[in-house]
Amino acid sequence: MVGPGQPVFVIAEAGVNHNGDLALAKKLVDAAVAARADAVKFQTFKAEKLISSHAPKAAYQQETTGAEESQLAMVKRLEMPYAAFRELYDYCRRQGILFMSTPFDEESADFLAGLGMAVFKAPSGEVTNLPFLAHVAAKGRPLILSTGMSYLGEVETAVRIIEATGNNDLVLLHCVSNYPADPADANLRAMQTLAAAFDRPVGYSDHTLGTEVALAAVALGACVIEKHFTLDRELPGPDHRASLEPEELAAMVRGIRIVERALGHGRKEPTASEANTADVARRSLVAAGDIAAGAVLTEEMIAIKRPGTGLPPAMRPYLVGRRARVAIPAGTLLTLDVIA
Repeated sequence: MVGPGQPVFVIAEAGVNHNGDLALAKKLVDAAVAARADAVKFQTFKAEKLISSHAPKAAYQQETTGAEESQLAMVKRLEMPYAAFRELYDYCRRQGILFMSTPFDEESADFLAGLGMAVFKAPSGEVTNLPFLAHVAAKGRPLILSTGMSYLGEVETAVRIIEATGNNDLVLLHCVSNYPADPADANLRAMQTLAAAFDRPVGYSDHTLGTEVALAAVALGACVIEKHFTLDRELPGPDHRASLEPEELAAMVRGIRIVERALGHGRKEPTASEANTADVARRSLVAAGDIAAGAVLTEEMIAIKRPGTGLPPAMRPYLVGRRARVAIPAGTLLTLDVIA
């Protein structure tokens, strides 16, 4: 179950950080399992169906892989055959982690559906690719849609297209599609805008360095957190630089579980763990000095001191003017049975 009141669904985004190597992809699965992520996600595509021969690289891709190679050539090197994904699907099942992979073309979506993939993820770049969104949504599987680079109106159009297929199992992820993204650009409050506009569970696909922004997203209500990870940020490839390493991924998952527990139920009330501190730190009504039996109590005779196990300070006006039934030594907690 994903949504408010449920544990945060953590997607360890392996993406193409396997560099086209199935053995490396399996090691990424192992790292996601060790980090206690809920799912590990790859990317399934046919490069020629996705990218034209004239498509340039993004600026961050030029920085990480050089400007000479075309985007098509770069992505072709990162493509894995369907047989590899069949093996990864089975490997994830044996390892006890949910397999996910983002399709980037309709054929790949059909393959993943036939594989039995339980949850689909549509990437930010496809928000305006309405025929593709309709094709994926029509699979009838829960769908997670990233909304990087999008205006609210573009998201609305995408949501309506998805809803028109009859698929209502939709989660929207706020995202900043830069690798790495500057935390100053994160605009996490946009999650709340998405939730208010579409009445859907929301989350955050995080491309910032470190884990702080992801944890902040959980504190603001993210139901899903997606984060790129790699075995080594120094590996060649476009996305390693903006990815967590395994121990950082594990730390993020631990941090998410702490934050979600810390959010609590929202009622303002003391916890059981505070009871002893309340006894010690709060104050009660005590005899300011020795009080003789039969003495009429004045305000000056009633001090307010710790501990908090006696009559509360708010009761002092009700004791003033009453008589002491017995002699009361200085410092004694006042109780109703000694007051006439």
